[in-house]
Amino acid sequence: MDVGMMMVFASYGWENCSDNRVWDEEIRLARLAADLGFDCLWSAEHHFNDYSFVPDNIHLMTYLTALCPNIDVGTAAVILPWHDPLRVAENAAVLDMLSKGRLRLGLGRGLARREFAAFRMSMDESRARFDEAAPMIVKALKTGFMEGDGPFYKQPRVEIRPRPQHSFDGRIYAVASSEDSVISAARLGAHMVMFADRPWDMRLPVIERGRELHRQFHGTEPPEILLTEFCVCGTDLAETEDEARRYQGKFVESNFHHYEFLGEHFKTVKGYDSYQQKAEIARQAGLDGAVKGFMQAASWGTPDKILRGFEERRRILGDFRLNIAFRFGGTPMAVSERGLRLFAKEVLPVLKSWGPVRGAKAAA
Repeated sequence: MDVGMMMVFASYGWENCSDNRVWDEEIRLARLAADLGFDCLWSAEHHFNDYSFVPDNIHLMTYLTALCPNIDVGTAAVILPWHDPLRVAENAAVLDMLSKGRLRLGLGRGLARREFAAFRMSMDESRARFDEAAPMIVKALKTGFMEGDGPFYKQPRVEIRPRPQHSFDGRIYAVASSEDSVISAARLGAHMVMFADRPWDMRLPVIERGRELHRQFHGTEPPEILLTEFCVCGTDLAETEDEARRYQGKFVESNFHHYEFLGEHFKTVKGYDSYQQKAEIARQAGLDGAVKGFMQAASWGTPDKILRGFEERRRILGDFRLNIAFRFGGTPMAVSERGLRLFAKEVLPVLKSWGPVRGAKAAA
């Protein structure tokens, strides 16, 4: 199994936590994960708020590919409506050349109204912009040329320089947290990227829909999905349960705040119907109910408990890849590092020993 580490870059949940400290702690964990045998370092793109602040994750990964030369780097994701697709393709080509083919390029459309507003952009256009820009970028990285004649991006044919040096086959990822995003990911032939925020048996129908669409569009078996986790790992079960309730709970609170899940705007924003359903569930369950559901899906506890959870998930979903965060929701650095080291020592070797699922219902 392929296992990476997710860097959140958040200060929500910490007291008097400077931006510099956030970046210092995440990069310290990244260097440790690279030394301990993880396969990839990942980061999302977020702006302006303590929920997460990585305004340019390609920029970040260009630094990390030099700092950590023996691990892949990934974007989960570059938010395409906020960028010119030509610049995304150029920057990805540079990073991939410098890393000698170690970039995993993840793409997304964005969800936070406050971020769209700061960029003076309507969320109503996000799906159409993504569906126009993403194929342009993927084709440019394959052919070395970009062009487009859609409603948003009138791009004359132009050569990408430096020319893409390595094939991106199998290295394109797309956030697929809603049904229409699953369709877009399948069209791209991308790995679907999903987040552990509710029990996985509830997500299986959408995952299977994406897999079947990939088969229809490409005539091949779909690539493994990438599941992003928020993990608390320790030797004492009761202690880690308390920590998970505190830190995973604080992360859920930050998620509610940043994305305004208790607001009403998802009812009217074009292309976010599934998030309106999630918002309704959030209003009914409240924060406590959301934290409980999150803890049912996320990983916490002793290494043995965490492994049993992954075994059950694999039984439900079939093969998948992992992207694990250890610093979120006010987690002290000592707890993050303890969890990372223990996970790498006792969980990671077992996961890496797993071969492909045979006979799992999700893989059929």
